[in-house]
Amino acid sequence: MTIQHNAIDKPLFLSEILGRKVMWKGKKIGKLDDIVIQETGAVPEVTGIVVSRSFGYKSLLVPWPDVDLAEREVNVRMDSLESREKDDFDGLVLLQDHILDKKIVDLEDHEVEVVYDVRLSRRGDKLYVSDVDCSRYRFLHRIGLKGLANFINRLAATLADEPISWKYVQPLSPELSRFSGNLKLNVLKEKLPEIHPVDLADILEEMEHEQRLAIFNELDLEKASDTLEEIEPRVQREIIESIGDEKAADLIDEMTPAQAADVLSVLPAADADDIMALMDDKEEVEKIEAIMDEHDKDLADFATDSIITFPPETRVAEVFQLFRKIAADKDVIWYLYIVSEESRLLGVVNYHTVLRAEPGQRLDEIMIAGVKTLNMKDSLKEAEEMFERYSFRAIPVVDDNDVIQGVIPYRDVMRLKHNYA
Repeated sequence: MTIQHNAIDKPLFLSEILGRKVMWKGKKIGKLDDIVIQETGAVPEVTGIVVSRSFGYKSLLVPWPDVDLAEREVNVRMDSLESREKDDFDGLVLLQDHILDKKIVDLEDHEVEVVYDVRLSRRGDKLYVSDVDCSRYRFLHRIGLKGLANFINRLAATLADEPISWKYVQPLSPELSRFSGNLKLNVLKEKLPEIHPVDLADILEEMEHEQRLAIFNELDLEKASDTLEEIEPRVQREIIESIGDEKAADLIDEMTPAQAADVLSVLPAADADDIMALMDDKEEVEKIEAIMDEHDKDLADFATDSIITFPPETRVAEVFQLFRKIAADKDVIWYLYIVSEESRLLGVVNYHTVLRAEPGQRLDEIMIAGVKTLNMKDSLKEAEEMFERYSFRAIPVVDDNDVIQGVIPYRDVMRLKHNYA
């Protein structure tokens, strides 16, 4: 006779039932150690529980129909303990072991999350996994800080994020195939074309190497190429080293010369040369090499010293008097660079800020200190990256003693970059 399961009205969380004592014929035989699930439809069904026992005794695998989940304990039915003993659980999907505290891909919001709890729901006598909970609320709740979680939750509604439906979850197990029928991997394959390369790059950067490579290898050539462009350099290098030169050459072939140069520049020169040697379009290769050569040049070749500098004590009124004459033969006129007597860069002020300032104010009162700078030894590639990050119109170039040597204008760097784009 199958034991009927008690009705549970409130949400049931995995963390709240793990560790409950397991009873058989009125005697405690162990603790609920894990739950076995099987993906037979849209959401996984619970098919059994794992019972851990005292040291020296084998764990038990009890089918779900023989389990009665009570309020504080778990009652099981079996003919004998020996009939349910199991040496290993290979081939089974264990909810705690495979999901709890593991990273997942939220396929709805295109983010990588950590699962702090799993929500279970009942349909008749069956139990299903409905959602995963990645909120800090569940994390605090799990580690015994329920009161703190409730208090903070009242102050910050964002603490208790909405749970993520299982249908939007891709577990990031290195062995993705362990999920029955590769169902979850298939769901991810179907979703991949919908995820923008920028979002996909963010997801891949959060994964472990094996997980990242498994997903990257599922992308078609065009999507893989677009995604590779968006990934941070360290991860780009890891992926290229793992996929081999031939596939890397195919991906690079899909890019513009400028994009290809950006990606290849993260590799050792010999590795980049090996990949370019496998590319079909030799004219494109020449363009890529030309851009990479430009990337490696020192900024000293591109910086201009035709700029406007003032000492820090200069008053705004004096700038108004001198500006027209000084600016007449300068290349960069929208920034004023504030320098010491030794020409050390102290700050910068936009000319529009000067126009709004009071005539009696000193430039060191309205300047921005702690200026982002480039060094004379930096490369054009590093200048490109800084322009893309900060959207400056010009960046000052200094030596090792912070003495200003000139500036490099945005237009010059971008003109050089796009000659081959």
